[in-house]
Amino acid sequence: MRTSPLRRAMIGAAALGAVVTLASCAAGGSTTPASTPGGGGSDAQPGPRVAVAYEGGILVLDGETLDTLADFDSEPFTRLNAAGDDRHVMITMSEGFQVLDTAAGSTDDPALTDTIFEADTPGHVVRHAGKTVLYADGTSDTTIVDTADLSSTDGLPEVETVEGVEAHHGVSVVLEDGTFLTTVGNADGRNGIVAKDADGTEIASSDQCPGVHGEGTAKDEAVVFGCENGALIYHDGEITKVNAPDQPYGRMGNAYVSETSPLVVGDYKNDIDAEGYLLSAVTLIDTEAKTLEVVDLPEGVEYTFRDIVRGPDDLAYILSTDGSIHVLDPASGEITDSFPVVDAWEGPAEWQDAHPAIVVAGDIAYVTEPAANSVHAVDLTTGEVLASTELDVTPNEIAPAAG
Repeated sequence: MRTSPLRRAMIGAAALGAVVTLASCAAGGSTTPASTPGGGGSDAQPGPRVAVAYEGGILVLDGETLDTLADFDSEPFTRLNAAGDDRHVMITMSEGFQVLDTAAGSTDDPALTDTIFEADTPGHVVRHAGKTVLYADGTSDTTIVDTADLSSTDGLPEVETVEGVEAHHGVSVVLEDGTFLTTVGNADGRNGIVAKDADGTEIASSDQCPGVHGEGTAKDEAVVFGCENGALIYHDGEITKVNAPDQPYGRMGNAYVSETSPLVVGDYKNDIDAEGYLLSAVTLIDTEAKTLEVVDLPEGVEYTFRDIVRGPDDLAYILSTDGSIHVLDPASGEITDSFPVVDAWEGPAEWQDAHPAIVVAGDIAYVTEPAANSVHAVDLTTGEVLASTELDVTPNEIAPAAG
């Protein structure tokens, strides 16, 4: 299947209207909350920030103290995605991708801006090579933003748009040389990827990836896409299929990567009829050797798609239902350390339901504990809980901004 070449376009900003309750207006066309429980600009210190979504709102916390700096109204359920510049967060809402300025690294007030990249059924956000890539499931259009422009541009920055062919739940990636990778599918399903150069000429394609979902870019820009029977690896113009040990169904749907490691950690499910969202095995993919291995986790260690990150020393950190963060060495597949953080928890009934999640900024992990309305900051090098806060709301999605 073919996609059209890149075209330069400007996407119009949508008025927030009833979607977001506006309070006072700030310079640059952004909005600020009517009150900032943590003190706001005059009390805020330069450093990391953390965005936390709850039902009907979004908090911005100080990344060191976890004090609340701002509280914004939002839609009942929103997804949060780091934008890639260590300051902004993309909020997935009904009209598209809305920009939240956490003001990380400054003493400014956080601001829920009125900048919206319009999208029909907004989906995945990918950050790589100085680009923030936004995918619209309703059209399969891809919007490409220079990440630096989120801070340097007053208002909506200029974007590149790649028009979709057939709408599906997909994802796109742009590499340093302009190579464009995107999923292929339609309303009936998804089956692979296509790679094009910066001029729109097809480089490679594969239709050997049923249910393609989830991507990650590893060392030397090796890109992995998950399949229901393994994964695809794109590197230097070639696509390699690696098969799961379980056939015809051994699904990897999310890739957890470090851009300094050739090893990719993925989730894994081999029972298509299994109920719930808890998983007990991981996929280990070596993008250099072009291999895929499945490792069963120790008894009692289960997780969801929100519960794996890559952190210090390119290790993987798994927040398990037993309440601990388990350190996984992707090279050996062994659990090398564990440290308790939250109380034991059960898997969600629906994937959107609030359940513990982990994100990382540098050596620090931020962990939600919805059952206790709490958020914790954890030093991944020591396992020490550096700070904890109890909120007046139940945290759901979370995104860091390192500042």
